[in-house]
Amino acid sequence: MYLMSLGAGILAGVLYGVINVRSPAPPAIALIGLLGMLVGEQIVPVAKRVLDGAPITKAWFASECQPKITGVQQDAKDEA
Repeated sequence: MYLMSLGAGILAGVLYGVINVRSPAPPAIALIGLLGMLVGEQIVPVAKRVLDGAPITKAWFASECQPKITGVQQDAKDEA
């Protein structure tokens, strides 16, 4: 896992060099990039669900994707 993280960091550094952005990136650009990574990560479970023919409901998205994007888990009372 650490090597994958290092590889992703190197790739990001190469991309920064290509688009001539100083590293570290300005905070707004870095935060938008991190948000994009979190959202992009959730494309895979959504795509798998679509390919399986299962519906993408608000409840499913709230339980499976939203906590991973926001870092906030649902309370047990909210799930009932």
